[in-house]
Amino acid sequence: MRKGDNGEFMKMGLLIEVAKETKKKIKKLSNSPFRYAGGKFYARKLILECIPKHTYYCEPFAGGASIFFAKDKVRHNWLNDLDEELINCYGFIQRSPEHILKVLNGAKPSKGMHHHFKNMFKPSNNLERAARWYFLNRTSYSGIMQQQNCYFGYGDKYSMRPENWLNHLKTCSERLQNVKLTAYDFEKVINNVPDNAFLFIDPPYFNADQEKFYCCYFSKEEHYRLNRVLKKNANRIKFLLTYDNTEEIRNMYAWALTKLDREWNYVLNRTDDQKNGRKLEHGYRSNRYKGKEIFILNYEIDTSLKRFKSDDDIRRERLRSNDMEEQIPLLNI
Repeated sequence: MRKGDNGEFMKMGLLIEVAKETKKKIKKLSNSPFRYAGGKFYARKLILECIPKHTYYCEPFAGGASIFFAKDKVRHNWLNDLDEELINCYGFIQRSPEHILKVLNGAKPSKGMHHHFKNMFKPSNNLERAARWYFLNRTSYSGIMQQQNCYFGYGDKYSMRPENWLNHLKTCSERLQNVKLTAYDFEKVINNVPDNAFLFIDPPYFNADQEKFYCCYFSKEEHYRLNRVLKKNANRIKFLLTYDNTEEIRNMYAWALTKLDREWNYVLNRTDDQKNGRKLEHGYRSNRYKGKEIFILNYEIDTSLKRFKSDDDIRRERLRSNDMEEQIPLLNI
């Protein structure tokens, strides 16, 4: 062994041990119990890297809560959504997930069974409401629960199979223990979180055709009301807000400290296809789309990493570029 080799071996051994410990700390991302139109499943890793340390976590617009299920759980957690059917189902997943499947009694995904639970089945109690909601969500295109556009969309190749539902629900139930679940207006939630809480805020898009996908409509005035509520509370909480990347949203949140352009691919099975007129009810499954969003934060993050490019960073890079017409590529996920 040459002189100095022993030290190199010791360094290598230390690096291996550090890698092992790091691997132990990295937890596999867990998934939401629901399919949810407009959810942040495809952007989870990007969002997680922007989240600061915190001990109180809240989502005023929980929806499928993909970020909650993907992140490390903290001491205090609050999931809220105005959709009472969604929150009712969360509650039974939290308390007794096996009872949901007992109500379903082995029902298999099919167009006939989907039609039964959508149009024929009349729940007589909250548990039956939760079971109906869960079955329809798991077997509808993109989890769209708006009655008019809730079409059968299950396939063994791209949907979770019924034999896996119970184990997944039990995993979600463990994560939901001691989590506060409510169906309040967002203003009540934001005004009542404690100081230093962190909020991940994912409202319906400003320019979205909401009536096709969501059960609870969010008007333009409510977008402006959300802006006022966040501005009022900005000095006592931290928030990460995701929106469609429009000039109106940028102007509305000009007061926010950090704004990040983001772009990623997503799948949204639409109720129609403008090019060829095919519909979900006819079994059409759409392709991936590319969405442009903006992350709005009232705190600073480390923008030295490549994926953390702020608006100012992008402008500076464009000025340094030899080709002023060349667009700087955004992150694709």
